[in-house]
Amino acid sequence: MQKKALAAAMVAAAALTLVPAAPAAAAVTIEVRTTSTATVRESDSDFICPANEVLTGRAHYGDENGYTTYWCSRIFINDVQVSVVRIDIFGAHLQEPSFYTTPENYGLRGRRHDGDEHGWTEYYPAALFWQGKVVKLVDRRWSGQMKENDHSSRAWPNEIMTGRWHAGDENGDTTYQYARVSIDA
Repeated sequence: MQKKALAAAMVAAAALTLVPAAPAAAAVTIEVRTTSTATVRESDSDFICPANEVLTGRAHYGDENGYTTYWCSRIFINDVQVSVVRIDIFGAHLQEPSFYTTPENYGLRGRRHDGDEHGWTEYYPAALFWQGKVVKLVDRRWSGQMKENDHSSRAWPNEIMTGRWHAGDENGDTTYQYARVSIDA
């Protein structure tokens, strides 16, 4: 009986060595490159990153008549640019104070603000695609709280902006949500 079990084990082992190994997963290189910066007056502003760019940072100084700077970036996976498609159906038109996060795997492409600290803010989300695949946004995190009237916040390497929370007037707190870019290879 042991000889039969040993023979069966040897046949199984031989069969395993005949099966070709699966190819190793290809290495994926992701790079988020800051490509444009714009400064606008906060009150009654409507800012959208240029085509195929997403928000990766925001700074604001002063009250609603002060200036806001936006950083926009392009995403490259294996040196091929990611397509950014604005999807307004998932946007939000909120009265301040506001809290907004994009749906899963959506980044922010722009923001509009009307009026003072009690005005309305609209967020413009965007879907991301690379070679026909949905780009994933993982490991969402919130920045620390900063005073709205004197702050600057930027994404970490290979992250983009996915949300914002603001309470109060220009002396109130603001924080941002960022997520890391990923792809199923």
